[in-house]
Amino acid sequence: MSGTGAARTPDYDFTIGQILSEGWQRVSGLKGPFWIAAILVLLITMLAAIVLTGIGSLLGINDTSGLGIVTTLIVQLAITAIIYPFMAGIVMMGVRRSVDLPISYHEVFAYFAYVIPLVVAAILMSLLMTLGFILLIIPGIYLAVAYIFTVPLIADKNLGAWEAMETSRSAVTRHWFKVFFTLVIMGLIFMISVIPLGLGLIWTYPMMVSVMGVMYREVFGVTQSS
Repeated sequence: MSGTGAARTPDYDFTIGQILSEGWQRVSGLKGPFWIAAILVLLITMLAAIVLTGIGSLLGINDTSGLGIVTTLIVQLAITAIIYPFMAGIVMMGVRRSVDLPISYHEVFAYFAYVIPLVVAAILMSLLMTLGFILLIIPGIYLAVAYIFTVPLIADKNLGAWEAMETSRSAVTRHWFKVFFTLVIMGLIFMISVIPLGLGLIWTYPMMVSVMGVMYREVFGVTQSS
């Protein structure tokens, strides 16, 4: 589980090639647990979405009145509360792999204790990024990249939602373009991997998680030790 040490925002630096190269190297040992976890998460979230949507329909989710709107929001909030702890678990698999800690598909079930800050952060990030895109697009892009480490900061450093968001934003801003282009290149690698019948995705999905873990380690260090 996570430590409670405060996150640091040190002077850090990295090269894009270094992050991508190490991220690729660390796919070995991550791929198996990642795919077991990903399949479990997909099945659970699909089932939860079906059940919650069905309940919402019975309660009037299709109703255009105020009750229908409230019901829709409650269902969406419940789905977010299920998805984000799983997301934290997936991301933390990459973080743990970056420092050679043991990883298992069980990791995806380890972060439901952080559901409140994760959901609050998800709502705040969504609102702020949407506002940024509405205003001039560029602020939205800036925030989408700047908040990239919010989830692992909550899961690894035990930070509150806003503290994690601001810690991520402050740290990423120092080398925003490096983080941005690392994500862009990883995205291109991902798209190219789709071409051969999607077989490359077997490696590039876990590589994305690994790259995130390595970047997080380079920026903040890792609190977890077991």
